[in-house]
Amino acid sequence: MKKILYLHAGAEMYGADKVLLDLLKNLDKTQFTPYVVLPTEGVLVEALKKNGIPIQVMKYPIMRRKYFNIKGVFNYIFDFFKFSRKLTRFAKENSIDIIHTNTAAVLEGCYVSKRLHLPQLWSIHEIIVSPQLMYKFTSKIISRYSAVVVTDSMAVKKHLEKSGYFTKNQPQVIYNGVDSDRFKPSNNSEYLYNEWNIPKNAKIIGMMGRVNSWKGQHDFLKAAELVMRDDPSVYTVMVGSAFVGEEWREEQLREKIDNSPYKNRIVFVGYRTDSEAIYKLLDVFVLPSTRPDPLPTVVLEAMATGKPIVGYRHGGVCEMVKDGYNGLLADVGLPEDLANKVQSILNDNELRTVMGKRSRSRLLENFSLEAYVNNYSKQYLVL
Repeated sequence: MKKILYLHAGAEMYGADKVLLDLLKNLDKTQFTPYVVLPTEGVLVEALKKNGIPIQVMKYPIMRRKYFNIKGVFNYIFDFFKFSRKLTRFAKENSIDIIHTNTAAVLEGCYVSKRLHLPQLWSIHEIIVSPQLMYKFTSKIISRYSAVVVTDSMAVKKHLEKSGYFTKNQPQVIYNGVDSDRFKPSNNSEYLYNEWNIPKNAKIIGMMGRVNSWKGQHDFLKAAELVMRDDPSVYTVMVGSAFVGEEWREEQLREKIDNSPYKNRIVFVGYRTDSEAIYKLLDVFVLPSTRPDPLPTVVLEAMATGKPIVGYRHGGVCEMVKDGYNGLLADVGLPEDLANKVQSILNDNELRTVMGKRSRSRLLENFSLEAYVNNYSKQYLVL
């Protein structure tokens, strides 16, 4: 029986949170005992408790932009050592065998690993484009303090390798998986038509994701307006919220929507727990991330629900969407091209149906939950 300490960057229910929860729920508990320590309270904490997984909240610092100033650096260093010592005591008291750090934004696992001589498996879900100094710094730390480095896509693996630090400890790719029994074409979304005042005969496009500087909500809004301009039957759905302290991003987006000539056909809501129904509601799912998105879970969930995908041609989506097969890829940074790709699918009912079926098949073949859990289990066994 191996005891594994999991460290993660938050307690919400976005991509990396969801895949961590799925991994922990489906681990063989006769082989592995998970212990999770998170830096904050949240829905992930409640979900872990509900599934009987040991969870503790310890407010260790996460590498965020708020620390990118002189005062922030000193605060980070102080909290890093304070909580790293607490985590070390926790690991020692619980006879931990392996540390699994689930994000590049958490560095405390390095301290615990070194002090207790424990192997660290580091899962990387990020492509750090800027600042370059942070990319170089995190890449060096990850390569130095990991027994195994796992990335969730080839895009992330190649990005890490470009740093030049992974000459010996080569990253391995384990694709995330999603629960295809939870996300499926037969889900019900009828109640959403009434809740959001959408006609039953509407064509609906949508996106789901964190409201931040690069998830592309503003590009999506521009593209959606072009589609809605040409087709009055099209409605747009946007789901997601901002980090605490960055609520201004939501307010800025809402102001743009309020000033749109198509505002009566745009639904913008924060975090929802009924994502299964929302995917079912959509005719086309759009991923407009302006920076390379490593392996967006929302795309996997939309694929499992049997939806065609339109996204910018960079990052992990290029490994999930076979262009022209189960979706279309647009030129990066061109909302007009996004709009054209969305329109070409919306205007062809047969194509939309075929692409949706292919999405589901591609998901089951390449991104199954079973393969995801089994591949991580194999890594734990050799550490």
